[in-house]
Amino acid sequence: MSKALNIIFAGTPDFAAKHLKALIDSEHNVVAVYCPPDKPAGRGKKMMACATKLLALEHNLPVEQPVNFKAETDQLHLATYKADVMVVVAYGLLLPEVILETPRLGCINVHGSILPKWRGAAPIQRSLEAGDDITGVTIMQMDKGLDTGDMISTATCDITLEDTSATLYEKLAIAGPEALTDALKLMSTNSHSSEPQNNDLATYAAKLDKAEAELNWQENAMVLHRKIRAYIPWPVAQFTYVEATSMKEHRIRIWQASVVTTESDVTAGKIISADKHGIVVATGTAKQAIQLEILQIPGKKALAVSDILNSKADWFVAGQMITGASSTDLGAQE
Repeated sequence: MSKALNIIFAGTPDFAAKHLKALIDSEHNVVAVYCPPDKPAGRGKKMMACATKLLALEHNLPVEQPVNFKAETDQLHLATYKADVMVVVAYGLLLPEVILETPRLGCINVHGSILPKWRGAAPIQRSLEAGDDITGVTIMQMDKGLDTGDMISTATCDITLEDTSATLYEKLAIAGPEALTDALKLMSTNSHSSEPQNNDLATYAAKLDKAEAELNWQENAMVLHRKIRAYIPWPVAQFTYVEATSMKEHRIRIWQASVVTTESDVTAGKIISADKHGIVVATGTAKQAIQLEILQIPGKKALAVSDILNSKADWFVAGQMITGASSTDLGAQE
């Protein structure tokens, strides 16, 4: 029979908050919630709390927000909660060994991939970008390495050709809490086991950078399609339209696209056609192009191409080249 555990929870975004909610609704006791200090956000730079903190306050849970755990006072304070286990989900801080060893059962992490594949900061995006068919979550006993600890359990889900990072995020936000509560049930009775990772199979999911958003149309059509899906909702794949008269650049974001067949052999990056179905752009793959279907012009909301062409048809003419911006300017729309 399982018993209630005293849990410290550490996490930041909405993905983490969904796991915290599952713990709040479980038989276990959340004794404290750790999250980063509030940060300025928006045009007014108002100090904003993360999703995890807001949920914790809603349920009257103690909230701690150390900058890191280098200070001995923060390390000792965490120990006063006498937690059985610390659950870490998208926290954003590397925990020192003294913290990893403080709870009776150590610290466990919910990681958004099937380890040892895609260790690191952006496992969901890199899995999509690489063209994986399956991903999932791993419940891992944390050690001092980066996502290198022994695996307690995993849960898998399929990746479809329609998935973006946003939709895959939602799938894992359902699978993760279920896998976490199942693992904690086993841990509460000391009936869980763990499996070391095979380091020879490890891959690294590097953090996304804005510079990756500008597409290189010389690439394979399927590679471009995967990048478009992987970069939703951030940094969002982009291309540039340059006005012929003023040479003004307009960074245009891509929110939906598909791979289509074509008999055209025009240069990669040139528009093949533009109509209510989409703007077809040549790629580095013979007989395959990208059809742009939902776009966002600077200062406007995302719209179907059929709507955009009503006012901007002269921007998207067959033969128009839509590439060539400097990656150093990719923050302009942020």
